[in-house]
Amino acid sequence: MFSGFYNTGIFVFQQLVRLTAPFNPKARKWVDGRREWADRLAQQLADNKSPIAWFHAASLGEFEQGRPVIEAFRIHYPDHKILLTFFSPSGYEVRKNYDGADFILYLPADTPANARQFVDLVKPDIAFFIKYEFWYNYLRELKQAKVPIISFSAIFRPSQLFFKSYGTFYRNLLRYFDHILVQNQESVELLRNIGITQVTLAGDTRFDRVAEVAAARKEIPIVHAFKASKPLLVVGSAWPEDMNVLIPFLNTFDKPLKAIIAPHEIHDDEIERWRSQLTQPSVRYSQLTASQALDHSSAQSLFIDNVGMLSSLYQYGEFAYIGGAFKQGLHNSLEAATFGVPLFWGPEYDKYQEAVDLVNEGAAFPVSTTTELSTAFEKQYADPSKAAQVSRNYVLRNIGATAKVMDVVNTLKSERVKE
Repeated sequence: MFSGFYNTGIFVFQQLVRLTAPFNPKARKWVDGRREWADRLAQQLADNKSPIAWFHAASLGEFEQGRPVIEAFRIHYPDHKILLTFFSPSGYEVRKNYDGADFILYLPADTPANARQFVDLVKPDIAFFIKYEFWYNYLRELKQAKVPIISFSAIFRPSQLFFKSYGTFYRNLLRYFDHILVQNQESVELLRNIGITQVTLAGDTRFDRVAEVAAARKEIPIVHAFKASKPLLVVGSAWPEDMNVLIPFLNTFDKPLKAIIAPHEIHDDEIERWRSQLTQPSVRYSQLTASQALDHSSAQSLFIDNVGMLSSLYQYGEFAYIGGAFKQGLHNSLEAATFGVPLFWGPEYDKYQEAVDLVNEGAAFPVSTTTELSTAFEKQYADPSKAAQVSRNYVLRNIGATAKVMDVVNTLKSERVKE
C-alpha cells in the first residue's frame, strides 16, 4: 500500500517540476536533462564490455563527499567503468565533465518503469548511494538483480521517518542495503535499535576530500598580493543574512584586518550593493591582476566574483566565516578547518555533525548578531592559536573513512565471487 503512495508522490513531483520548468531555470534543467534518457544511456553503453560501478549523489555537496571513494575505487578496480548520476542540476551541471567517471547523467525519476529499465541497461556490478539517497524502486530493482548496495557517509537522527512508529515503509528501505557506513555512533545505535545491523562506524569521507584538496591547493597570486601580510578573514559562501552581520562588523573593527568575501551566488548588483555599504575601499577579483592588487593595497575587502576557488582561498586566512547558517544551510566548514583557523558562522548549525563537534571543541563560534561576532572575533584575534590547532587536529584525526568504505567493498566483492 505504501509503495503505491510513494509512486504517486513521485508522479506528482514530476508533474509539478514540469509545470514550473518554463519559469524556473533549475526545474527546466531537471526536466531537459532527463529527456530520452534511456536512448542516450543505451548509446553510451553500447560498446561497453566492462563491469560498471554505479555511484549516485543528490547534488554537488554529496558528490564531493563521495569523490574520495570514487577515486579510490578507480585505483583498486581499474577494470571497472564508473557511472555517476545526480538528482539535482546543481551537481550535474558543475560536474558533468568530471574525468573520474566514464558515464555521467541525471538519475531518472524513481518510477518502477524507470528503475527497471535503468538497472537492466546498466547491469551494475555494485551500487553506491552517498549520504541521504533512499530511492525505493531503484533499491528494489538492485536487490532483485542481486547487486551489492552500499550507503556511505550516512547520518541518521531520531526525528527521521525511519524511527517513527509509522515509518515501517522507510525502515524497510534500509534493509535493501548490504552495508551502511555511518558518520557517528548515534547513527549506529539508531539503526541497531530498529534491527539494522549491517552497519559500520566509518566517519565522513569529506575529511579525506578536504585533506586532498588542501594538499593540492592552488596558489593565487592576486590574493597573496591583496593580503599584503595583514591578518585575513576569509568569508566563504556568504548569503545576504551573513552580510547583514558581517558588514557592520567590518565597518567598526578597528584593528588591522583584511577580508575576502566569496558570495554563495554571484550577482553583480548584490556585490555592488555590499560594496557600497562598506565604509572602507573594496575591490572585485575580476578587476585585478597580481600587480594591480598591490596597487589596491588600501582596499580592505576583496570580493570573489567567480566560482571554483573557495577551497584554495582558505590557505591565506587567519580566520574564516562560513555562510549559510542563518537559514539556507551551513556551507562546507571542513574546507576551512583543514587549514587550521578559528571558525565563525550563524546560529543554525546543529544538523551538521562536524559543526557541532568544532563548536564543542572550541574551534568554532556561532553568532547571531554583529555584537556577538565582534565579541567572539576580538577574543580570537588576540590569540587564535588554540582554536586554530583544535580546528586542524579535528580534521587530521577524522581522516580515514574512505579506507573503511573500501574494506567493505572488498569484502562484498569477495563474497560475490565465492557465490
